[in-house]
Amino acid sequence: MRRRKFIAIIGGAVAWPVVVPAQQPDKVPRIGFLSPSSASATHHAAIQKGLHELGYLDGKNIVIEARFAEGKFDRLPELAEQLVKLKVDVIVAAVTQASLAAKSATKTIPIVMQGVSDPVGVGLVASLARPGGNITGTSAMSAEVVGKSLELLKEAVPKLSHVAVLWNPDNAIFQGQLLREAQIVARALGMELQPFGARSAGEIDQAFMAISGAHAGGVLVLADPILTLHRARIVNSAAQSRLPTMYGTKDYAIAGGLITYGPDYDDVYRRAATYVDKILKGAKPADLPVEQSTKFPLVLNLKTAKVLGLTIPPTLLARADEVIE
Repeated sequence: MRRRKFIAIIGGAVAWPVVVPAQQPDKVPRIGFLSPSSASATHHAAIQKGLHELGYLDGKNIVIEARFAEGKFDRLPELAEQLVKLKVDVIVAAVTQASLAAKSATKTIPIVMQGVSDPVGVGLVASLARPGGNITGTSAMSAEVVGKSLELLKEAVPKLSHVAVLWNPDNAIFQGQLLREAQIVARALGMELQPFGARSAGEIDQAFMAISGAHAGGVLVLADPILTLHRARIVNSAAQSRLPTMYGTKDYAIAGGLITYGPDYDDVYRRAATYVDKILKGAKPADLPVEQSTKFPLVLNLKTAKVLGLTIPPTLLARADEVIE
């Protein structure tokens, strides 16, 4: 009897439910975004747009971890370390110093640099064609462009000989490259440059007071995320000083600046999304050539020219990509 009972129990055991391990969901890639300032939010949006066009949507099939230094460039290494500790799959670094901070923080996580002027010169990559290491991305060629900016400003104001340069000393590596190139071209054009540093609203006001006292005939504002954050203040100061001013990004012309010439940074940042896509699909940064900017829009604001009593030469007008009237 006991034997039959035991057999019945064993036989009934087949009816117990079989426990199957739960299927693990696919890992959602995490993308770190490192920038000196939230003033780069438009560029952040450009990356998101580029990723969306490639089928990626933040919060759905990717997660974007953004870290902004809010103008404090010395915080970039700390923020880069935060992204490394989060074990992100890719770090997208905006401009030179953020890219250098990311490089110092990791030798293994892929890094997509954006808008770096001279990635070879600052030691980010071995060469444009074969970057090597864990870094690739886009080069805005800003140092080469700043010389052309001076030429265009001279064309708009032929008698211009003394130019003030507004720059951000905290962004020393990138801005230093631009200043050196500008000095070379200025000498060839027979122009004298005088730099004025500013890293905040108050310092911008002080700089323009000093510029007025220096009797400059025009101003060159170097491309910088912190200066761009204060573009309305800079444009107004230039207008009050009645100084023809050249800027490095289109944002200034929209805000009322006279002339802008430089890389199309939205396009540069949007293109960075293609690198992220390739890396997430298995490509190695070392094998992805650095892409240089090809779009350098020239934008003229004729409203501002009229206020300054300045007549823009027809030859310059004809070459403008956009004219604001």
